[in-house]
Amino acid sequence: MNFLWVFPVLVVLVLAHEFGHFLTAKWAGVKVLEFGVGYPPRVFALRRGETEYSLNLLPLGGFVRLLGEEDPGDPRSLAARPAPIRLLILAAGALMNALLPFVLFTAAYAVPHEVTSGQVVVAAVAPDSPAAQAGIPTGATIVRVNDRVIHRQDQALSLIHQHLGDEITLVLRLDRFTQIERRVVPRWAPPVGEGPIGIQIALQNPVTTVETLPIWEAAPEAFRTTRDVFILFKNEITSWFFGGSGPKAAGPIGIAQVTGEVAQQGLAPLLNFTALLSVNLAFLNILPIPMLDGGRMAFVLLEIIRRGRRISPVWESRVHTAGFVVLLALVLLISYEDVTRILRKETLFP
Repeated sequence: MNFLWVFPVLVVLVLAHEFGHFLTAKWAGVKVLEFGVGYPPRVFALRRGETEYSLNLLPLGGFVRLLGEEDPGDPRSLAARPAPIRLLILAAGALMNALLPFVLFTAAYAVPHEVTSGQVVVAAVAPDSPAAQAGIPTGATIVRVNDRVIHRQDQALSLIHQHLGDEITLVLRLDRFTQIERRVVPRWAPPVGEGPIGIQIALQNPVTTVETLPIWEAAPEAFRTTRDVFILFKNEITSWFFGGSGPKAAGPIGIAQVTGEVAQQGLAPLLNFTALLSVNLAFLNILPIPMLDGGRMAFVLLEIIRRGRRISPVWESRVHTAGFVVLLALVLLISYEDVTRILRKETLFP
């Protein structure tokens, strides 16, 4: 039943997103008709001022209803606001999803969590790879990548992937008395199975401890982790244009499966996973996809380019409707793949 954790995860992600729209709309004087938790059918609602706050039956997130999202007839409608204000309101959801990981990573570091560390060793070097050309020997221990001391495999892999196309310096220990430096440039599109620099790594003499960081230590660590994750996402997307492997897609069923697998590992891993989903949601929502915030932002940008001449609301509505149909078809297709993968007893990330 661990897959049921997907519901509170989705509620956190979507409510944070919608809260961004809510706050900026209130600030800009746009009338907020409803802020809903969950999706209809409605359980109950209460009104505070001009806004109705509702609790709904389906625990899949939440929503905000703004007055006149496409009709500028009312002076307090969203469509009646100046274009820069509308862009801010539309972008605020993605911005909140970009800020949420810092909070989640801070919480993950502040609760008791297991940390496995040891000596990160070069287990294999691929022939003709950047590592082989740089003279990185098999069996060497990775002491530092640039200025970061390495105690875990994920540290080394993260730092290498953060510097795709840029030279990095590896400090390697050969024995108790000998250290060497090697400079190498991680590749954007390495051969399958080789990795950016062409090494396989292993953890020797692993020691697992339980850590709980105080908030004044957890917050700076969370800031660094959030920064690193955004760099990794940027590099991953950039690598697609250099011939790297394409994105892995998962629908609601696949996300529920992975959420259940992560939830079995404890609270801290679940918080970390939710933070990664939030970054995904932030990136997805700024893409110019019809029906999503990025698609609506694209119409506002077209209006600015056309010096204030708007695309007909009828045509905009048609584009978003067509986008919704395409997205729904994609979700159904991906969900079918998710189900077949589960039936084969496979995970999304083997």
